[in-house]
Amino acid sequence: MRVSLVSALLLAVLAGQAQAQIYQTYGAHNAPEDSPCAVEGCVYPRNPGDPPDPVWPEYWQSDWTMYRVYNRYQDYPPPYPAKPPAALVEGIDYEVSYGATFYDSTWRSGSGEGAMMERYDNFCLPIFPLPNNYSCAFVSLGDTAYFIAGDDRPSWMPHICLFSPKNHPPRRDFISHLPYSAADSARIGTGGQGYSFWVSAANGYIIQTGASPDRTADGAILFGYGFQANSDGEVLPQSFYFSGYPLAPANAPIVSQNYTNFSATQPPPETWAEVAGLDPDTLPRCQLFDPPASAQATVTGEVSSAEGAKRAPTWGDIGRWKP
Repeated sequence: MRVSLVSALLLAVLAGQAQAQIYQTYGAHNAPEDSPCAVEGCVYPRNPGDPPDPVWPEYWQSDWTMYRVYNRYQDYPPPYPAKPPAALVEGIDYEVSYGATFYDSTWRSGSGEGAMMERYDNFCLPIFPLPNNYSCAFVSLGDTAYFIAGDDRPSWMPHICLFSPKNHPPRRDFISHLPYSAADSARIGTGGQGYSFWVSAANGYIIQTGASPDRTADGAILFGYGFQANSDGEVLPQSFYFSGYPLAPANAPIVSQNYTNFSATQPPPETWAEVAGLDPDTLPRCQLFDPPASAQATVTGEVSSAEGAKRAPTWGDIGRWKP
C-alpha cells in the first residue's frame, strides 16, 4: 500500500511537471487546444487586400543576428528592416549576438514529424529570468523539445534537459496562427509582410495586433514574425521579433533575430544527433522559467526573481500569471 501510494504521488508530481512544460503557442508549436485562441483552430482569417500567407520551404538553413534591445525600445518598435534604427546605439541601447536555425519538415520518427534546431552562439535566448551569457540550443524532434547548454553554462544547469513534451517545430504554414499587421509590414519595407500580436500573460488572450504601441509595461508578451520578398519575388523569412524577459538579469524587453544567408537546403542528419537517441523520460526537467534560488543572483550582484524581488511574466507564465 505504501509503495502504491508513493508511486501514485510520484506520478502525480511528474504529470504536474509535464503540464507545466506545455506552453501556450497558439497553434505554432502544439495543438490549438493547448492555447486559449481567440479564433477557431488558432487560424486567423485574412482580410481582402492582405497578401497571401508565406509558406516555409520544406527544409532550410539560415544564420541570423540577434538584437537584444533594452533602452528606448518603446520609441522604436520592431520589426527592424536590418539592425535597429540609427537612433539606437549598440552597447548603449542594444546588444548584438549571433546564431543559426536549421529546419526539416520531412524528418519523421515515432515521436512525430519535423525537426528544428535554433543555435545561440555565446548568448542564449533571453526569455528567461537569468543571465544569458552562455551558448545554447533548442532542438525539437517530433513533439519533443530539448534544451542543450554549452560548456559555458551556469554551474547548476544540466548539459541537456527536457524543455517540453509538446513543442513540435512550426509547420510550414505556421504563419496562419498569427494575425497580419500592415504597420509591421511597412516597417520591414518594400515586399515586407509582418505578423504579430501581444498576449496577456494573465489569461493568455490576445490584446493587440501589431508590435506598436509597445505593451511591455502592461505585462503583455509580443510574438511576431516577418517575411520579405527578394529580387526574384521569393518571400523568405526576414525576422523573428518577440518579448524577452524585460527585467535584470536578462534585460531583454524586445528581441529581434534578423535572418542572413538564408538557404533552402536540407540540414545534415548530424544536426540532431546529440539528442536523437535520447529517451526524454530519463532527462531532467529544464528549470529555465523557474530557475533554482541559487541562480537568481546576476553577475553584477543584482537580483532578478529571488524572493521579494520584482518579477515580470515570462512565456512560461502565459495563462498562469499571478502578479
